[in-house]
Amino acid sequence: MKTLIIYAHPNDKSYNASILETAKENLSSKHELKVLDLYKERFDPVLRFDTTHRRRDLAHDVAMKDYRDLIIWADQLIFIFPIWWSGMPAILKGFIERVFAASFAYENTPRGLDGKLTGKAWIITTHNTPKIVLPLVQDYSKVLKFQVLKPCGIKSVKVTQISPVEYMGDHKRKEVLKKIAKIARRL
Repeated sequence: MKTLIIYAHPNDKSYNASILETAKENLSSKHELKVLDLYKERFDPVLRFDTTHRRRDLAHDVAMKDYRDLIIWADQLIFIFPIWWSGMPAILKGFIERVFAASFAYENTPRGLDGKLTGKAWIITTHNTPKIVLPLVQDYSKVLKFQVLKPCGIKSVKVTQISPVEYMGDHKRKEVLKKIAKIARRL
C-alpha cells in the first residue's frame, strides 16, 4: 500500500514529531511510505488570485503539480498536526486550499461536489481542549474528514484525537504512542 504522511508541525522535537516517528516505525513493510513535512518543505500556504492566477485554474498550477502527484500516488493519507486556536496550522490549511482544488480533487455539480480522489485516510491531531468542552467547539479533524476528504472522494477516514497534550505526563504520552503504534501496525 502506498502511504503518504502529511505532517504539519514546526518543531522536530515536539510530541507531534514523536507521533510521526511512531507511525513511520510501525507501519508494516507492505507500505511504500513517503513523508511530506510541510514546514521542512517550506510550503507556501498563501493562495493568490489576480489576473494571471484564477481560482478555476488551481488544478493546473504547475507549482502544485508535485503535491497533486503525491496525492494521486497514495492509496492512503495520514495527516498529523496540532489543533491551534481551534484550527489546523495555517500551512496545512493553505496546502488543502492550493492542492485539493476543483477539477483535481472534486468537480462542482448541480447536486454538490463529486469527489475525484480515492483511498483512505487517518487523521491524528493533538490539542489541549478539555474532553468535557470538546463537544462544544469546532473540531478541525472532523472538518478535514467531513468537509474536505469525504467530499473529495476519500470515504474511509479514521480520526485519532490526543488531548490534553500539555497536561499529559510522560507515562500517558508513552501509552498514547503505544496506541498509535498499534493502529499503524494494523493499517
